[in-house]
Amino acid sequence: MAALDALRARLAELTDLSLLGHLAAWDQRTMMPPDGSPARAHQLSTLQRLSHERATADEVGEWLGELESTGDLTDVDRDLVRLARRDWDRDRRVPIDLAAELAQAGAEGQDVWQAARAADDFSAFAPALRRNIELARAYAACFADEFAGPYDALLADYDFGLTAARIQEVFGRLGEALPPLVAEAVQRPAPAPLQVPVAAQQAAVTSTLARLGVLPDSWRVDVSAHPFSTNMGQRDSRITTRYEDGQLESVLAAMHEFGHSLYERQIAPELARTNLGHGTSMSVHESQSKLWENHVGRNPAFAGVIAGELTAGGFAVEPSTLLAALGRVQPSLIRVSADELTYPLHIVLRFELELALIEGRLDVADLPAAWNDGMRRLLGVEVPSDAHGVLQDVHWAAGAFGYFPSYALGTLIAAQLWEALEAAAGSQDEALAAGDVSAVRRWLADHVHHVGRRLDTEPLVTAATGRGLDVEPFLRHVTHVATR
Repeated sequence: MAALDALRARLAELTDLSLLGHLAAWDQRTMMPPDGSPARAHQLSTLQRLSHERATADEVGEWLGELESTGDLTDVDRDLVRLARRDWDRDRRVPIDLAAELAQAGAEGQDVWQAARAADDFSAFAPALRRNIELARAYAACFADEFAGPYDALLADYDFGLTAARIQEVFGRLGEALPPLVAEAVQRPAPAPLQVPVAAQQAAVTSTLARLGVLPDSWRVDVSAHPFSTNMGQRDSRITTRYEDGQLESVLAAMHEFGHSLYERQIAPELARTNLGHGTSMSVHESQSKLWENHVGRNPAFAGVIAGELTAGGFAVEPSTLLAALGRVQPSLIRVSADELTYPLHIVLRFELELALIEGRLDVADLPAAWNDGMRRLLGVEVPSDAHGVLQDVHWAAGAFGYFPSYALGTLIAAQLWEALEAAAGSQDEALAAGDVSAVRRWLADHVHHVGRRLDTEPLVTAATGRGLDVEPFLRHVTHVATR
């Protein structure tokens, strides 16, 4: 069909433009010299403008109308048309100038944030944040008749089908169940912290990732201020980590980002260069990274593998000592360094704050104090500086409002998937002890990755596990962690 061929060609163009934007953003955060920032912001804005024009063109609607009136489509093509309609309708509501300004403000905001974080100066970041909030509200207003509130409109870009009310329901259960577990866990004797030299961390990151399948022919591993991953195609994966002397975050962060990239690499090849050929939502994406970080990287059976790689890198450590350090429960300041038990509470705080910012119940000037109060209330810790508090994450600088809930939701989904994986494939303890993750990769490919975007968050979770989003597997997991 000519309409289908034309639509597929346009979707391929849009995919290419999107991936070029990913490449520019990756370079901005890893390789670009600082003085390149103003030009890069304009380049990203231009890419966004071109993509928006091509995505919202009248002819796309004409193709969709023709294809929706025919019954002669494969299952894949029906999904392609269905989601193309959703995207076209949503994109058409956003003025092109607003789309371009959102991209430019996000690129500029990241550079302002990075400088403000280094200087521990929230006031230097506040104007960029205020601009991003105003733009986010303008964007949400484009969908005012579809959603109960502006936050739901923003959330739909990251987890279509979920709402603030649904998240509040899930997070309410976490708020009830986690504090008693945390209080019990912190009473246990704390293991001595590890002091791992950076050189040993670097060696362990390289060798551990190699065990997982990260090879130089189609992967890059770099360093960035905030670990992230991006894929330029199924054979071009870029992940980053960061190193701090004495810490072990670098290994877990690298495994976390590996999970994101593996998801994109294992999507069915026939979905490439279409609107179906990427992860379905940020919550499902985060479930993949958290599964590799928590259920493989922190798994007692895998502790000997990481310990062996550290030892080979010049830092001798016993698996039991490493496991105790990785499993330590200790309320802390930094989200990405948080233990499995307290991590979701960091996300609950960010969700509360960004919801209040978008709804106008919290002013930017009052954000640092609100952050510090929330950390005290939820985690019982005092925040010594904005760099260790409200400035620690890049998301609001990039204009990504509605993104944060996916971190906690993904953690819950990861536990649910791991239970289903072991129920179907058997305990992975023996394989993980040998450093063999092939069964994990295969199960994820078959039950999560291959469908790409064809299923939204909760339908995908139901298809993979037999039930919708469920908090209880995560609570079972962290209860075991807190008491082992």
